[in-house]
Amino acid sequence: MFMKGSQIVMECLLEQGVDTVFGYPGGTILNIYDELELHGYKEKIHHYLTSHEQGAAHAADGYARSTGKVGVCFATSGPGATNLVTGIATAYYDSSPVVFITCNVPEKLIGKDSFQEVDITGITMPITKCNYLVKDVNELADVIREAFAIARSGRPGPVLVDIVKNVTAAQADYEYLPVSEHANHGRLAELLRRSNRDLKNPEPDQSDIDKLLDMIAHSQRPMILVGGGVIRSKGAVPEFRQFMETLDAPVASTIMGGGACPGNHPLFTGMVGMHGSHASNVATSQCDLLIAIGCRFSDRVATDPSTFAQGAKIVHIDIDRAEIDKNVITDHHIIGDARRVLELLNARLPKRDFTQWKQQVFSRQEHPLRKDDILHAHEVLESISKLTGGDAIIATDVGQHQMWSCQYYHFSQPGQLLTSGGFGSMGFGLGAAMGAKVGNPDKVVVHCTGDGSFRMNCNELATVEHYNIPVITVIFNNNTLGMVRQWQNLIYDKRFSQTDLDRGPDFVKLAQAYGLKGFRATSQAEFEEVLQQALDAGCGCVIDCAIHIDAMVHPMVNGGTPVTQFLLD
Repeated sequence: MFMKGSQIVMECLLEQGVDTVFGYPGGTILNIYDELELHGYKEKIHHYLTSHEQGAAHAADGYARSTGKVGVCFATSGPGATNLVTGIATAYYDSSPVVFITCNVPEKLIGKDSFQEVDITGITMPITKCNYLVKDVNELADVIREAFAIARSGRPGPVLVDIVKNVTAAQADYEYLPVSEHANHGRLAELLRRSNRDLKNPEPDQSDIDKLLDMIAHSQRPMILVGGGVIRSKGAVPEFRQFMETLDAPVASTIMGGGACPGNHPLFTGMVGMHGSHASNVATSQCDLLIAIGCRFSDRVATDPSTFAQGAKIVHIDIDRAEIDKNVITDHHIIGDARRVLELLNARLPKRDFTQWKQQVFSRQEHPLRKDDILHAHEVLESISKLTGGDAIIATDVGQHQMWSCQYYHFSQPGQLLTSGGFGSMGFGLGAAMGAKVGNPDKVVVHCTGDGSFRMNCNELATVEHYNIPVITVIFNNNTLGMVRQWQNLIYDKRFSQTDLDRGPDFVKLAQAYGLKGFRATSQAEFEEVLQQALDAGCGCVIDCAIHIDAMVHPMVNGGTPVTQFLLD
């Protein structure tokens, strides 16, 4: 059947089971937005108009992370497309599957510095798994199909499809093709062959499995480090929990691994790295075998790669061969999907007992938590956990509140923590929270943010109100850029250069201006009272929590130093 390119886009989205899109229109993408109003598409594909393209990118990302589906985002050319770049990079660094569809100026205007023309494929090449500039309507359907296949396969990640405007108006023959038949489809199969894309996960080498089992058999002090790869791998979390309980070894987590091991599990030592727990950081220096699954050994984890776990044999399990020995040199590695590797290990791993080693690890005392007349960050997180039964999805921005959320909210499920771990994007949280709530309407979604981060995304409160997305925003308001001030406090001799936020807005009044409910809390009792009101409200709410300006994240290790060399105890 002959269709315009704009309709082919819609039909390809329906092929993929897409029913949710976040975006912002503009001149070059108008044919696609016009198509939403035709042929009943807007009843099948629900579009959320955000306040800014970056908000749409983060919303599609949060939707993907919390549902396991591929997120979808639309934007126009020029500034519309470049406004996506931070969101694309955020998805790329955290391996989140999102397909970004942009439209460019007509082909005859490409390269002529036309109005709102930009080489978005060139700009995003380093931060996408793959990207395309579509100039032929006959290739459009298969390019979109390939984009989805690549986004969700192997190590997931973002893919961008840029379509010149005349292609959205041109016609081509389109035939519905179920996803199950895409890999065998002639033109698509040829595209996959030419782009050298293997969409099947590599099968782990059995000899590599054998070697790891032998290393475990000779270990007296094993430790597990779990990263985001276990979260991203479909079905890996049950296999991981079986593995850690059979091995009976202490388990530390990266930020992105939050939820793989329940936060209240007796084997869990907490985060590792710059703001890792004493138990986690010291155990890495005392273990004799470190099994890292689906992590990148970033500079926030292995703060000094040359000394990280230097007394241990390090084993790295990852689907991406490029990550092996990139940051930390390993003694052994296994290439493969986390779920499949863990399946093979679980089939042969005997039950172990490391009681004495665990007692040594868990004997360390952590930083004492204060309880007095003012409101502390841990009290906010403890109350959120208590009043939501520990079942809420938590979306964060970046800074102190992010670390506090990871430390004090005990995540129990994959997809429960949504945070920008790799790229560190302030402004990620509210968009991600909206996407998570749209994708999980029966879940409570709480957006934890700082007053600095919230200034970067508070415009999306308009989206929250318009679509009645009942996200609760909790602001850890210390009237400063808290994490930067913490560094200035400890490293820069208290020279607080350009970090004070002694200015508006009044966040309660801001929420009310957007037609939402606003609350203020200065003590834990007040916070619990207003949080319950927000939970009962059934609409978007903002809670402004007064946190002391010099509240700090404990512990802290300075970058470039060993993880056991605590700058802040």
